[in-house]
Amino acid sequence: MKGKKKQFLLAGSMLFICFAVAVGCSKKSTSGGQPINPVTPVTPVKTDVSMWLTTPDRQSLLQKQNISLLFSSPTNQNATINVDTTQTYQSIDGFGFALTGGSASLINQLPAAQQGPLLTELFGTDSTSIGISYLRISIGASDLSASDFTYDDVTDASGTDVNLKNFSISMEQTDLIPLLKKILAINPSIKIIATPWTAPSWMKSNNSFSQGSLDTAYYSVYANYFVKYIQAMQQQGITIDAITPQNEPLNANNNPSMVMQPNEEDNFVKNNLGPAFKIAGLTTKIIVYDHNADRTDYPETILADQAANQYVDGSAFHLYAGDISALTPVHTAYPNKNLYFTEIYTASTGSFSGDLSWHLNNIIIGATRNWCKNVIEWNLASDPNFGPHTNGGCSTCQGALTIGSFISRNVSYYIIAHASKFVRPGAVRIASDVNTTLPNVAFKNTDGSKVLIVLNAGASAQQFNIKFNSKIVSTTLGAGAVATYKW
Repeated sequence: MKGKKKQFLLAGSMLFICFAVAVGCSKKSTSGGQPINPVTPVTPVKTDVSMWLTTPDRQSLLQKQNISLLFSSPTNQNATINVDTTQTYQSIDGFGFALTGGSASLINQLPAAQQGPLLTELFGTDSTSIGISYLRISIGASDLSASDFTYDDVTDASGTDVNLKNFSISMEQTDLIPLLKKILAINPSIKIIATPWTAPSWMKSNNSFSQGSLDTAYYSVYANYFVKYIQAMQQQGITIDAITPQNEPLNANNNPSMVMQPNEEDNFVKNNLGPAFKIAGLTTKIIVYDHNADRTDYPETILADQAANQYVDGSAFHLYAGDISALTPVHTAYPNKNLYFTEIYTASTGSFSGDLSWHLNNIIIGATRNWCKNVIEWNLASDPNFGPHTNGGCSTCQGALTIGSFISRNVSYYIIAHASKFVRPGAVRIASDVNTTLPNVAFKNTDGSKVLIVLNAGASAQQFNIKFNSKIVSTTLGAGAVATYKW
């Protein structure tokens, strides 16, 4: 991420209004909206399909609707979304957020009486939780850390540490590691992808945390740095499921940052990182690229090189440039390699309604329809001033949570929750009809339940049918609203 270069993002649609929810108040709105989970008990009606709704005016926020949606065989003129379990696509690893250093410090500093229930809400799987199942963490500092650091900033008289004698993840023992252990206690199977924003500065062409590139003399040393990191985290009981070699390798305008051109990442993976993982017996996935959808030639350059291809699980994407549809041709060209969506942010400058619509359409629906196995939003938590961040790091990145004198659940919380709560790891995407004014995506969970996520992208309310096994239910969505249906 990011900073000024991302202010163009989403033009007028990337707007934001914070919706505050006081901790310990049954998730009621402090600004006049409806409770997320109604406090007053109601008698549930008989229904075949359960529906959870979020509206752009925030009057309903991931609120289960007490309405009867019964499958039957009527005929009407409504648009119909046919859901077909006989056509299956990619399996799903999960949905979640980046647990940045800043996020970890904010959450870990909460009093136990607040922190425990919050972590259960975020990572649990009961009816009051949103079931986050995938996290992204940084290897060393990201721009949403309080300061720059890597895990080997202490050098000898030569100004290097080629044997990595000073390698240490001890700085993560304050917040990140303790918090991850608490999360794993709630969800032991959560997947974690880890990404560096920079190599140690002494390995770089400019000897700086920002900009510069990895000196070829230190390729093998840097590969061992990754090995030591994965092993050190494993010693803490934390399994790193996957890594990417570099966050946003074509973005030098961040702090920290490092440029890694396609041929450089290709050489690093095939000659150093892949072999180092193999020698160490690591099963951690190597996922290449981790940048915008406008440069699919980057991962394809690496995947086309069979010497590198053998070590690569797939490619990761952001969407600050390009179109999400560009990912399907990558899948078509390399169908045995996986696709991942690893970053998009919501800005402090914008609107709940604009972000809800854009992210549902392009990310939750768009990324998974274009073969992504996961969706990760940036980032989990920020303070009321959109920190912590490095000097020059993103100063407009709004967390899913704002943690200050009270805790606010913001728009990306609901964006992710509309999938994470219902589409569980191991689910498969299934076929559903494409509709430009009712963009949607469908899944089948391992327990046999079906999930359909629908956005009304039109300017007025729409009544439509959900068709499954030759029967339909009719439902209505207001303009800009999103609903998750489960049966």
